[in-house]
Amino acid sequence: MEHIAWMAWTLPTAIFFVMLSLTLGVMTWLAVAYPEAERVGVLRIPTTRGDRLFISLVLAAVIHLLWIAFVGIDPIATLPIGEGVEISSLWLATVISLVSAVAVFRTV
Repeated sequence: MEHIAWMAWTLPTAIFFVMLSLTLGVMTWLAVAYPEAERVGVLRIPTTRGDRLFISLVLAAVIHLLWIAFVGIDPIATLPIGEGVEISSLWLATVISLVSAVAVFRTV
C-alpha cells in the first residue's frame, strides 16, 4: 500500500474515484450495447457520448474550482452522527455540476 500512500485517501476521494470508474464502465457498456452516432448540438460540432462526458468532467472541475475560489468550503450543516459529520458546501457545487452534465448531454 505504500505505492499509493502519496495521495490523501479520504472518503470524498474514494467516492470520486469509484464514481469515475462506474461512469467509465457505464459508458463502455453503452458503447457496446447501443453503438453511438455523432450528433451536432449547440456547439455546432459533431460530438459523441465520450466527447460530451469529457466536456462534462472539465466543466465540473471548473465549477468546483470557481466554487472554492468564490464561496469556499465552509460546512453548511452538521449531521447528528457520532460526534457530528459536517457537510461541506462543495456538495452544492457537485449538484450544480451534475445538473450541468445533464444539460451538456442533452444539448451539446
